[in-house]
Amino acid sequence: MTLPPLYLKRGEDARLRAGHLWVFSNEVDTKRSPVTAFAPGDACVIVDAGDRALGVGYVNPASLIAARLVARGSAHALDRSLFVHRLNVALALRERLYAEPFYRLLYGESDGVPGLTLDRFDDVIVAQATTAGIERLKPEVEAAVQKVLKPRAMIWKNDAGIRVLENLPMYADIAFGDLTAPVTVREGELRFELDVLGGQKTGWFYDQHANRDRLVHYVAGRRVLDVFSYLGAWGLRAAAGGAREVLCVDASQAALHRLDAAAAANGLAARVRSVHGDAFDVLKELRAARERFDVVVVDPPAFVKRKKDIAQGRLAYRRINMAAMQLLAPDGILVSCSCSHHLARGELLGAIQAGARELERQVQVLEVLQQGPDHPIHPAIPETDYLKGYLCRVLPA
Repeated sequence: MTLPPLYLKRGEDARLRAGHLWVFSNEVDTKRSPVTAFAPGDACVIVDAGDRALGVGYVNPASLIAARLVARGSAHALDRSLFVHRLNVALALRERLYAEPFYRLLYGESDGVPGLTLDRFDDVIVAQATTAGIERLKPEVEAAVQKVLKPRAMIWKNDAGIRVLENLPMYADIAFGDLTAPVTVREGELRFELDVLGGQKTGWFYDQHANRDRLVHYVAGRRVLDVFSYLGAWGLRAAAGGAREVLCVDASQAALHRLDAAAAANGLAARVRSVHGDAFDVLKELRAARERFDVVVVDPPAFVKRKKDIAQGRLAYRRINMAAMQLLAPDGILVSCSCSHHLARGELLGAIQAGARELERQVQVLEVLQQGPDHPIHPAIPETDYLKGYLCRVLPA
């Protein structure tokens, strides 16, 4: 099948040749190939100003990112065969890394499939399409997943805010199979039951798995506070690691119901308690009650969703880390994370340090945290490197 060309302006191919996969709308030669001639999700061949084909991708004329490169060269088709190959390559890495089938199976651009995320929960796959191109290719993705994994069910969890930028609808539904049996995830010998249709993101945050493994070394016999706990992955891992008491705080009552059920199912209910409420408000109440914790984990949703929010986001990270440090016992441990891509790693550390100085505390960084290896970072695409964190010792000045 011959695909229509999408021509780039002169000099606009450098970033793609360096490894990036995105074409912005102002980089397209609209005289030779009007973007408006394409329908959202149409396949194309991306061609430089010298008529050399860079690769096959797809177009969305309604998006600032007008096209995404999926396969280099012009011989590939965007079909089941391509997705089967990419899935097998991604699967080979995960099977080397993990003893059990619980991980992010495919991470968008880093695994060669822009706009597609797949999370694996044993025999259930939760997929997320964030681009018009992948939305159009859903049948091919489903066929590839069936061929490679043969799961009992696959779910499309297509309710991420980024879909608005592609003019895509929000929804969650079952692609195939059934969900009569509960969907569960195992981590660190614990078992959690998930709501993959109604829960946050794809139901679980695999990106912090390796960081939660690190936390276990600091919690034995300690009192732990898990802020923005969601299903309690940090808190329950701490309890399983020997923490004498764990308090989990989240704004979602539904998530806390599942957290409490997981604590009971894993034999941890006697040492785990949950509190429903806004994190800032609950921390203020705990401070007023003169509560103290040996370890505080702060793992919030993104405070910076757009570049224009950076100044406000910096202040929010500073405030939440200050509030956390005010609840720390002397010689306490602070785990502070950010999933805001637009906030640089150094800015998070700066927010921690600024809060510490205002409280006349001293911070020692013990470990630098990042997303796990099932979220590989593409060296040419900084957008794939989003999760940053610090495990700190906080001392009196």
